[in-house]
Amino acid sequence: MANLVTLRRQLVAYGQRMRQQGLIVAAEGNLSVRLGGHAFLVTPSGVPKGLLKVQDPVEVDLQGRTAHGTPTSEWPLHELIYRRRPEVRAVCHAHPPWATAMSVAGRSLDGGILTETAQLLPSVPLAPRAEPGTAEVPAAVAPLLADHDAVLLQGHGVVTMGPDLPAAFALLETVERLAQVTLLSELAAGRDTLTVDRLIELCRQGPGLP
Repeated sequence: MANLVTLRRQLVAYGQRMRQQGLIVAAEGNLSVRLGGHAFLVTPSGVPKGLLKVQDPVEVDLQGRTAHGTPTSEWPLHELIYRRRPEVRAVCHAHPPWATAMSVAGRSLDGGILTETAQLLPSVPLAPRAEPGTAEVPAAVAPLLADHDAVLLQGHGVVTMGPDLPAAFALLETVERLAQVTLLSELAAGRDTLTVDRLIELCRQGPGLP
């Protein structure tokens, strides 16, 4: 397993990538990794991910206890995933605009439309709308965790998980591309479930708090 310094650097690097790739803005989004046992490393509350420093990620246990720092307000979502899925070692939560637009429209994603995602990501279900940073978020996601590594949060982006942070982040990128192709293909086919103007409007809306 990677050592603590390496994992801190990894969280910083992927936080910067989320910002650079437009998957989040300002202080949106959060990342975490399992350190081993009941110890985890998570991004702090209120710090823009593009400005993270190596010392910023917070060590936390399953009860949310820390020696210093304040973990993201979405830690209960991460905590639930780690409890329900012991094999998961990393979690990403972001607000990518195309996937978030789908969630705002109340739609799940069908990975079967693309050859590249048919096996890796056969479906991305939609969790009901919940107040960010509250116990409502993990409660909404809980029924979907057993069979899915990626979930849309209605009006609140996407959460993905994997055996390490690179894998969880790659899944986040894949969900965003799937959402983009889904919406563009429907426009190209003339199935205007969302008009171009409405799609642009949705993609510009702030999806919620980190």
